[in-house]
Amino acid sequence: MELAMIETLKRLNRKVAMIVGAMLLLCAAFILADIVLRQIGTPFGGTDEISGYVMALATSWGMSFTLLELGHVRIDLLRGRVETFGRALFDLFAMVVMTGVIAMIALKSWPVVERSLTNGSRANTPLETPLAWVQLPWFAGWLWFAIMSACVTIAALSLIIKRRYAETETFVGAFAEQDTLQ
Repeated sequence: MELAMIETLKRLNRKVAMIVGAMLLLCAAFILADIVLRQIGTPFGGTDEISGYVMALATSWGMSFTLLELGHVRIDLLRGRVETFGRALFDLFAMVVMTGVIAMIALKSWPVVERSLTNGSRANTPLETPLAWVQLPWFAGWLWFAIMSACVTIAALSLIIKRRYAETETFVGAFAEQDTLQ
């Protein structure tokens, strides 16, 4: 059940990653068009602001994909020196800490969004972008990451309780070790 859930989350996050990737490609095309138009003398303007928004969204939404693909940086000084049970415990500890940090980020980012909605805040730029337009999907990305992190943590805990330690390594282990596990 746990591994099936992880596979479903991976498929879902791959779709999210494709959308984020398409968004980044569109942003790159927009910037390229602006650069070309600068040579003619009629640039769009605002590409730096828009690209900053796109990067914020790509970061918040891309973190879940990175989590499920074992792409987050890990310092595994002790983990590699212990057996399967010890590695599973280190991995679970890492996930509990990550889930706590990400939940706190999501929790603390909501007041930023709420204030923008309440005040009708706009960017202090020539585009005067309503900040809620960017902050709502940004917040949703952090919330999504917190939910994904919690689901992965629960799945790892469940497998550890069932004494299926080796199975946790496929979705919370260290990426460098994955080649040796296969």
